[in-house]
Amino acid sequence: MLAKVESYGLIALNGYPVTVETDIAAGLPCYETVGLPDAAVKESRERVQAAIRHSGFAFPTARITVNLAPADLKKEGSVYDLPIALSILVASGALKPVPKGAIVLGELALSGAVRPIAGILPMLIDAYDKGYSVFFVPADNAAEAAYIRGARVFPVETLQALVAHLRGEIAIPAVEPHAFCGGTHKAAIDFSEIRGQGAAKRAAEIAVAGNHNILLCGTPGSGKTMLARAIPSILPDMTFEEALETTKIHSVTGAMKGTEGLITERPFRAPHHGASAASLIGGGARAVPGEISLAHNGVLFLDELPEFQRDVLEALRQPLEDGFVTISRAAVTATYPARFLLVAAMNPCPCGNRGSRTRPCTCTTAQIRRYAGRISGPLLDRIDLHIEMTEVGYREISDRRAAEPSETIRARVTAARERQRARFQNDGIRTNAEMNGPLIRRYCNPTGASEQLLKSAFQKLQLSARAYQRVLKVARTIADLENSETILPEHYAEAIQYRSMTVLD
Repeated sequence: MLAKVESYGLIALNGYPVTVETDIAAGLPCYETVGLPDAAVKESRERVQAAIRHSGFAFPTARITVNLAPADLKKEGSVYDLPIALSILVASGALKPVPKGAIVLGELALSGAVRPIAGILPMLIDAYDKGYSVFFVPADNAAEAAYIRGARVFPVETLQALVAHLRGEIAIPAVEPHAFCGGTHKAAIDFSEIRGQGAAKRAAEIAVAGNHNILLCGTPGSGKTMLARAIPSILPDMTFEEALETTKIHSVTGAMKGTEGLITERPFRAPHHGASAASLIGGGARAVPGEISLAHNGVLFLDELPEFQRDVLEALRQPLEDGFVTISRAAVTATYPARFLLVAAMNPCPCGNRGSRTRPCTCTTAQIRRYAGRISGPLLDRIDLHIEMTEVGYREISDRRAAEPSETIRARVTAARERQRARFQNDGIRTNAEMNGPLIRRYCNPTGASEQLLKSAFQKLQLSARAYQRVLKVARTIADLENSETILPEHYAEAIQYRSMTVLD
């Protein structure tokens, strides 16, 4: 007898329907899986057989052929355990055919329990877009799937319970749809805890308001890392669309198992400087997302920037420009979004004391040049704000006056982001940092005194065309923070000063 059960597969963030076909025929007992299965899919034979027996059903003693269609796409993972078990039970006559249009997903334990799987959200979103609306998923994945509006999601705990549900003996209640309640903030450091460094805090506010990349350069102990780790506290709340985008990426890695189902806090990723290019950009045999994609809609913090391998830093150039990364491997080509706020920190020299008011620098000119040369000009060009930070004196540290809290700064940032969202609602972007050439000419057109100021700065600072455009974008953000539709000369002047760092010269 032939049986069919609908399931789903995933390549990067793109899903595709998979039909599990099982044929049981007379002959010597054997079990064969075809349809380009990987090792995990082939091993499902042992899991399925044990799960069927421990669930109280008879495993057929016959010739069993399981086909995963389409046969030209490689099937990976344990996601097909549950649909394979159901198709065997249907083919053996122990169960009526599964309703057409229902998607079944899940890994089986030997006991028949259904375990969670990775990538459930992107699979179900794609399936829902293709017309599927009924999903049988592991109970631990149900919270994640419940955010798909209009879908009926049934949480399955055991194979036995699902069979009883399909027979009509019991009813597995569908998961109540979850409503998105807005973003959350759990930053450990508040801006009010940072003493002094008013200019750096102002630059951080501008960076977050327009999603501009920022480089913090200063002596050890000047507060670079503390400021970077406080940035999540002033990030605007995530929208539902951003939360879905972010959760889809994390779901592919399996990081969503046991969570509340949706990421509502903007990611903050801080990889060690020993990270490889594959871990940062993404890669491996399955082309999994790397740190830059896991930081999508959030912050990527690179501390001790010159200590990263040169090839790792150079691999950042294309994602910083395009907002996505394409990973090509022999078996798969995957494209992941990577629109993040880059926050980088570094010392001004190998000993760290160059520019210090209290400690002498012991580095030679050659050492300083070699150290600064680890960061290429093209990469620096893609960082919008370059900030110098020096030691905080005793007067600032001992000042007991309350500094401006993150909540107040976040309110200004959110208002500026809302202005950008309204401005770009027909342009397909969200922030000033994403503007291309035509949009820059439309929304950042300097005239009169502003044009003369920019011309002088362009010649004196020897700015590249890219750096010039980034100055215009930053000026647009400064104007948005001031609730000014017109970019004034003082806005351009402030933006220019963030491109004139001398420590690395």
